[in-house]
Amino acid sequence: MLEKQASMAKLRWIMSQLRDPQTGCPWDLKQDFASITSHTLEEAYEVVDAIEQGDFDELEKELGDLLFQVVFYSQLGQEQQYFDFDSVVAAICEKLIRRHPHVFAQSNFDSDAEIKANWENEKALERQQKKDKQQGNQADLETLSILADIPKNLPALSQAAKIQKRCAHVGFDWHNKKDVFAKIEEEVLEVKAELEADNLNKVALAEELGDLMFAVVNLCRHAKEDPETLLRKANKKFSKRFEGVESHVNQSGKSFLEHDLQALEGYWQAVKQEEKSS
Repeated sequence: MLEKQASMAKLRWIMSQLRDPQTGCPWDLKQDFASITSHTLEEAYEVVDAIEQGDFDELEKELGDLLFQVVFYSQLGQEQQYFDFDSVVAAICEKLIRRHPHVFAQSNFDSDAEIKANWENEKALERQQKKDKQQGNQADLETLSILADIPKNLPALSQAAKIQKRCAHVGFDWHNKKDVFAKIEEEVLEVKAELEADNLNKVALAEELGDLMFAVVNLCRHAKEDPETLLRKANKKFSKRFEGVESHVNQSGKSFLEHDLQALEGYWQAVKQEEKSS
């Protein structure tokens, strides 16, 4: 029956066969939690790429690949008696119901801000409960940092936004976009000062550039935009325009090195004009 019907049961059966010690796939049998993390990240990015491309046929396939990663981890957890797929599903069901009392209970919130605040409060409680469990529920536990459990492997822009969001939840945040923008201008001046110093201090310059990027992420957050998504879009736009510049260079019969910057900038402006006309 499983061999004919597509279902979660069939997918889990396939995974168990791949990990069968006697007849399984040699590659799958060699894997552990750490060895497949890079594949998980790759599959997640491929899902995002399919969405950004509007390719829903491909998205269907990529979501399957990502789901398989969850099943793979669950199989490993079951083999090592840590957890299994059913307990993974049970945990997310419990969490979603608990974090949405306005849907599944009698709680009422008057705004999106109150809903988000409740969400962050629930997450903070989960972090404290996690620490209580790890340290044996001692009465003298230190308060767990609000920045605890932010994944260290997140893309830096996403990590910065999450750090800022956590701090904002406890009131450590600028109150308006004007103040955020003023902070960016301050950081720009500090970068400028390092660049114009008589003796370039590369360490100090790198630190100031990092501060500037962090401040820009803050502005994205206040504008209710995801910085990672914005930069990906900017990368895509730049790449498309540069490909247009390459086309102009090829049509000229000269190489890039035979063009000065002024000529290349002219091609760039021509590409931008072509975009407006199309």
